[in-house]
Formats: sequence, C-alpha cells, structure tokens
Amino acid sequence: MNESNQTFAGMTRYRWVVCSMLFLATAINYMDRQVLSLTWKDFIAPEFGWNDTDYGLITGCFSIVYAIAMLVVGKFIDKVGARRGYLWAIGLWSAGACLHAFCGIATNGLLGGEWLTDFAGARQNLATLQTVGDGVWTVATVSVWLFLAARCVLAIGESGNFPAAIKITAEYFPKKDRGFATSVFNSGAQIGALLAPFVIPLLARCWGWEMSFLLVGAVGFVWMGVWVYVYDAPQKSKRVNAAELAYIEQDSVADASLAEGTDEARPTSGISIWKCLTYRQTWAVVAGRFLPDGVWWFFLFWAPAYVHDVYGYSSDSTTGMLLIFTLYLISMLSIVGGYLPTWFVGHKGMNPYAGRMRAMLIYAFFPLIGLVAQPLGSWSYWFPIVIIGIIGAAHQSWSANVYSVVGDMFPKSAVATVTGIGGMSGGIGCLLFNMCSGMLFTYSKETQMEFLGFRGIEAGYMIVFMVASLGYLLSWVIIKLLVPRYQLIKE
Repeated sequence: MNESNQTFAGMTRYRWVVCSMLFLATAINYMDRQVLSLTWKDFIAPEFGWNDTDYGLITGCFSIVYAIAMLVVGKFIDKVGARRGYLWAIGLWSAGACLHAFCGIATNGLLGGEWLTDFAGARQNLATLQTVGDGVWTVATVSVWLFLAARCVLAIGESGNFPAAIKITAEYFPKKDRGFATSVFNSGAQIGALLAPFVIPLLARCWGWEMSFLLVGAVGFVWMGVWVYVYDAPQKSKRVNAAELAYIEQDSVADASLAEGTDEARPTSGISIWKCLTYRQTWAVVAGRFLPDGVWWFFLFWAPAYVHDVYGYSSDSTTGMLLIFTLYLISMLSIVGGYLPTWFVGHKGMNPYAGRMRAMLIYAFFPLIGLVAQPLGSWSYWFPIVIIGIIGAAHQSWSANVYSVVGDMFPKSAVATVTGIGGMSGGIGCLLFNMCSGMLFTYSKETQMEFLGFRGIEAGYMIVFMVASLGYLLSWVIIKLLVPRYQLIKE
C-alpha cells in the first residue's frame, strides 16, 4: 500500500450521504418545476383560456426572475453558508409551488366572485364568467398574471438550489471527483422528471390540478427537516473522520503550488460579483450556460406540449405518460457521462479542466442528431422522443461539468457567486428560448407556416430543433477561446 492509500485507508464515506441529499433536493426542485408543464395544456389552459404565447410568457418570466435571483442568491449563499442558504431556498420554492394552487380562487375573487370558496366552486364561477362578453380574455389575463406571481416566488427559491449544491460539492469532494458527484446529484433532475409524468397528471385527473401543486410542494418541507440533521461542514461534521477529511482536502497543496508565481488575483476574503466579472473564467461559465440551458429548459417545459400538439396525446393518457417517461429515462445516461472527466483525469493524467473540456466536446456532438428528430417523427413518434432523451443526457453531462469548472478554478468562497452568475446567463437564455418558442408556435399554427417540408406547428418545432442541435458546439468553441488552459484563481 502506497503512502497515498495509507492516508485514505479506513475513511468514512459520508460525503455520499450529503450528495444523496443534494440529489433529493434537485429531484424535488424539478418535480415542482414540472407541475405546470404537465398540467397547463390539458387542465389549466381549458379552464383559463390560455394559448401558447401565454404559456411562453409565463415560462419566460420564470426564467428571467430565476436568472436575476441566481446572481443575488449565489452571493447570499456564500455569505450565510450552504446549510442556512439551502434551507431558505427550498422553503421558499416549496411555498411558491403551493401558491399556484390558489390562482384559480384568486382569479375568481379578483373578477367579482367569492374569495371564500373551494377549488371546484372557483372553477364553476370562472366557466360562467367566460360565457359573458369578453370574459375569456379577462379570465386569461388575470390568471396569467397570478401564475406569473406564483412562478416568481418559485423561481427565487429554486435559484438557490444549484449555487448551494455546487458549493457543497466543492466543500465535500476533491476536484477529480466533482464532475461525477455533480452528475449524481444533477441526475435528480431526471428522476424528478421521470416521476412527474406518472404522478402529476394522475393527481390532476383525480383531485384537480390544484392538488398536484400542493402535494408536490409539500415534499420540500419534509426535506428541510432531514437536512437540519444531516448537514454540517466537513471540518465540523462528527460523521467525517480524519481520513475522509484528508481525502476531501487533497487539492489544497496542489492548488497552492499551481497558483505560485501566477498573475491571477488573490483575494483574501471572497470575490465580489463585479470582480468575478473581470475574469475570463467567469465568462467561460456564462458561455457554457447561456444557450445550453435554454435548450434544456425548452425540452423540460415544452415536451408534454410537443407530444400533445404533434402527436395528439394528452399528458394524462397512457401513451403520453409513457413517452415523457421514456424521454427522461434515456436522459439518465448522463450519470455515465458524468464519469468521463474523472476517467480522463485519473487514467490519462489530464488536469481537471483539460479532462472536462475533452468530455464536453464529446457531449457537444450528441445534440446534432436533433437535426433529424422531426423528419424521423413522420415514421414514428418514438424517434424524436429517443432523440430528445439523448440530447437531454448530453445536456446534463455537459451541465455537470460546466458547474464543476467553477469549483476547479475559483476559491470555495466564490463558488456560489460564480455559479449564480452562470445561472443568470442560463436564465436569460431560457427566457429568450421559451418566449420566442411560444410566439413561434402561436404564429406557425395561425398562419400554417411552412419550413423544410413541415407545416404549421411542426414547422415551428423543426426550427427550434435546429437551434437546439447546434448550440452546444458553439458554446464549447467560445469557452475554449476564453480559457484555453487551466488557470486557477487563488483565494
């Protein structure tokens, strides 16, 4: 046994318990985020008279609030610490998820109905209102603004998930393991998305769409109770022994050696947001999130509508649920993809950044198959579903490594801040992608637009697939131009 192995012999594995909590939080995060996408087309839109533009506006505004909040929340979490910051985040987004359920009652009250009514009573009154004058337009407008308010609360809370999770990953894992650990907890997004199509439409069908928001939102409060018991910083945790702590902190000496003699800034007490923006490494993270996040969130928010609009299956139909489940099941392959940088570092002797960039280049080629998703869809709906799933897997593998780049090159005191800046970039990309998609789909249906042999909304989806397919390679090139090689910013 060599000296290194002797140092780590007998170590505990508590870091993976903490990682499992991050996994569960991310799964809850995506379940809460998915409730609207799985209920709006078949349950909410008929009740309130929404169209694709309304839904695009709601998802777009969610994205921009999420983006702005990430910029502030990342700095907040760096200041108060991951433990308290995570509790604040999940508590707020769980409350926001529950608020959606009361939008129907609030719409009814604001339009002259009774405030003290149940969900069914509000639904009946709104149906009556829509039969009088311009009632459809009024109900749609008021309800959209109320859902926007609830989505803003949800967005502010959810913006704290990844800054906190990435900060904790940097605290509990050495650099060579962070890509894999991030892919493990990030796979909670797919697990949440896998459970959602079976759970949420059935809840909506049996007890109303309102209960789907309430029940899924309540799960976050349970997580909070467990988190208080489980988490403490590794240096303070009674469940982390000396050998595991040495394993976690193995990068300290190497980073100190690497940073000696460099011209990089060396702050002594964290880095401000404005200072972070002066580093090319920060802009590399921005480039890695802007377009790819827009692609991922588009598939997350619009996949149920795609199945409904193009193939005619509602979210609560057996086929509709099976298609969405299959899509996110395939995206679980990202767990395997997340190990690739670890293999490059451990077996090829590459530094973490070089290994990550090589892996990300491989991931960037997979979305190109999206160019044939629509053409193959004329043969069977399974082709585009499988292709979207593969793109989703490539994205999650890509995303795990973009997140990890932050921990590779920035001090731990700045990880959540830079992650928040990257998240803001992704949120702006999602805003543009979703709002433009909603307007494109409404326009393509109304005008029966033609594009590359497709007509109507199918033509709209073909345009979106083309943009989604090329976005990752473009992003990789920009990152490589900004940061050609590993450059550490030392605290």
